[in-house]
Amino acid sequence: MKRLLCTFSILIVVATFSICYGAKKTPIPGSYQIELYRSMIEGKSVAVVANQTSMTGQTHLVDNLLSIGIDIRVIFAPEHGFRNMADAGETIENGKDPETGISLISLYGSHLKPTADDLTGIDVVIYDIQDVGVRFYTYISTLHYILEACAENHVRCLVLDRPNPNGFYFDGNILDTAYRSFVGIDPVPIVHGMTVGEYAQMINGEGWLKDGVKCDLTVIKCKNYTHKTLYELPIKPSPNLPNQTSVYLYPSICFFEGTVISCGRGTSFPFQAFGSPDLPDRGFNFTPESGPGAKNPPHLGVKCYGTDLRDVIEMKLVPKPKLRLEWVIAAYNDFPQKENFFTSYFDILAGGPGLREQIQKGMSSKEIRTTWKEGLVKFGKIRAKYLLYSDFD
Repeated sequence: MKRLLCTFSILIVVATFSICYGAKKTPIPGSYQIELYRSMIEGKSVAVVANQTSMTGQTHLVDNLLSIGIDIRVIFAPEHGFRNMADAGETIENGKDPETGISLISLYGSHLKPTADDLTGIDVVIYDIQDVGVRFYTYISTLHYILEACAENHVRCLVLDRPNPNGFYFDGNILDTAYRSFVGIDPVPIVHGMTVGEYAQMINGEGWLKDGVKCDLTVIKCKNYTHKTLYELPIKPSPNLPNQTSVYLYPSICFFEGTVISCGRGTSFPFQAFGSPDLPDRGFNFTPESGPGAKNPPHLGVKCYGTDLRDVIEMKLVPKPKLRLEWVIAAYNDFPQKENFFTSYFDILAGGPGLREQIQKGMSSKEIRTTWKEGLVKFGKIRAKYLLYSDFD
């Protein structure tokens, strides 16, 4: 009876999508296509990589799978945790999911990749996490390590695809692999323009996993999605991306994380403003405070002067198919002690020293973007091989 109820509830959700939004062809994530992957996991020992975004309608994927008798042995949690969101960089502890009692293993901090012991007895790993399509957003780094661990331990990986809210373009410098880190692990531009399913196929197919290993990978596609789709996230993907404005701005504003400038953490509008006590007062200010998602934000309790970007959608500055470097360049030019503007994290975040050096040399956004062209052309050819959906061209 539980199996019938769960399957029926998923069908109801899909039907509701179709009836209410059929004309608009609202994208439906891969997790809803249970008829396409149920046979792959029934009778198998399953691990799930998931967080608070792993929902099928009003029910979490884990709860849905358990209700139809799927044998989930372990849950792997990415940065920010499983059901409840932790701060960026906050330690995620191993333990048990309080809702189901299933063992919970953190894939953040000192333990980024599942070990052979973690995967002992596992037949299939399911990955279902909403991404935002940006190189330094760590869920795709977790995906990389999942594929690598599955390949090394002969475990199948099943990616339940989800639409990319920044999937309508790709842009930025290509990562210098000498600067590989958890906020940039593959040689891709800052905005890669791929769903997690497409991205998984690319890093698997291009031999980017350690020692060129290949994973037994299956991707369950979304319905009604193309790379022209402007997809709005139904659930915030992390504590400091609370709305669509922050998601659109994130690829450009996150550069401030590698400077002494605040990007609005500790306010009600993170990644929708930037400022510092040392920038000129041009009529806008904010004071970061400690709170959920930002327990110790930069410039805590200190008034910051800067730029308010909360109206960028209404101003039609976003969504646009390109990164905007003007804001970080302007802040650097306005900052009085330029030798103190960048932190050591900037080069890691930017995938090498090139962008910092270009800004320090006084290059304009247009001039910097010119240096990206060759890399983007090469990446575009690689990307095209792995697309599962119609492109934006």
